[in-house]
Amino acid sequence: MEVTRNVRLVAWMQEHGHSSASLAEAVNLAMERLTGRPGGHDGSSVRAWKSGRIRWPNAASRRGLEAVTGLPASDLGFVPRGRARSNPGLNQEDPDMDRRNLIGGLAATAAVAAAAPGIAPRRIGMNDVKRLQTRFTEIVASDHRHGGQLTIEQRAAALADEALNLQAAGSATQRVRSNLYAAAAAFRSSAMWAAIDGRRYVEAQRHMREAQALAEMSGDQAIKFRIWSHAGSMYRHLGRPSDAFAANDVARGLHITRRDPMFASLGLARQAAIHGTAQERTGTKRAFDQAQEAMNRADPHAPRPVWLVAFYDQAELDSLALSAYLALGEYQTAEAHAHRCLAGLRPHMARSRTITQTRLAHAQLAQGEAEAAVAVAMKVPAAAATQHARVSRMLNEFGAALRATAPGSINVQTWTEHTAAWRASA
Repeated sequence: MEVTRNVRLVAWMQEHGHSSASLAEAVNLAMERLTGRPGGHDGSSVRAWKSGRIRWPNAASRRGLEAVTGLPASDLGFVPRGRARSNPGLNQEDPDMDRRNLIGGLAATAAVAAAAPGIAPRRIGMNDVKRLQTRFTEIVASDHRHGGQLTIEQRAAALADEALNLQAAGSATQRVRSNLYAAAAAFRSSAMWAAIDGRRYVEAQRHMREAQALAEMSGDQAIKFRIWSHAGSMYRHLGRPSDAFAANDVARGLHITRRDPMFASLGLARQAAIHGTAQERTGTKRAFDQAQEAMNRADPHAPRPVWLVAFYDQAELDSLALSAYLALGEYQTAEAHAHRCLAGLRPHMARSRTITQTRLAHAQLAQGEAEAAVAVAMKVPAAAATQHARVSRMLNEFGAALRATAPGSINVQTWTEHTAAWRASA
């Protein structure tokens, strides 16, 4: 049998910025949502589809592909084995049905309601999307003030569900539906980040899977970048640098990083932080230099998503550098980035300021500057010290290191009394 390259699938992948590995991952996630079991595809599976070696994937794989792309398998260049389709309706799934399955049947309920006699379906428009996005801005702001709180995670997840309910509430153009899926993916990714920040990693992975499936249906490159970049950060915090590199590579491979250097800069900065966790000094420095160069090239006035504009700037780049060099044990360099970050942080970045102060205290203590370190650590607000999971853990580690390096000193006494006052006020 002659093998013919599947040019339609290749073209779709190029248009949407997919590598073979990233498409395989997206299909696996969609298959898990549709069947309850994750798919077993990898990059070689997709390469077999692209090359034409597999002309007609099995039914579960086709459903996964159609859910990801929103197109019937035949429109992706696939051809049934050994026969023409006598009844196309029997051999290709309705992509809208895949979407309904993926969001728990909400759209099916809307279709039934729309078909009911005497009930006119509501028309959903961009103003509905904008109202959701306005509320999303409030959640982003709350995250920057507090970070990691369960209430933020719950609010973001509820907003994602609301966006999906709106999908089911009436009729809409494809543009509006794509924007609703993108909004739901953004909200779910904020729930994911709140869970990561609060060290609730099981919940974070659940939100990640939801967000990835929604992002694929939206086709929005920016939100795809955010989710995969968050996944890289999650695996870095879990101490799994290989997985962190793989996830962050998906984000960095998207077309948006070539269109906008600011996205490229963030991807490189997070890559450098992963190099730090992996104890790779050369990779850390090279990636940070590249991240800085990309940021310097970026147009500061270019339109960008609210979540990116709200946090990524020179101060955040220095915050990631602080984390990396602290992990590498290069404490003087880490301290320099900490001071630079604190000087550049915008007023609304309360969560970032708290984390930076805590890391700065660690860097100073490791250099033998116990008095200065304690003074910095005492600037952390009591609420963050007792309620933010990451900050609480880092401060507990700080106290243990202080007692180990200066047992019985006045600095230990000062710190012990201060933390007692924190606990009493909690």
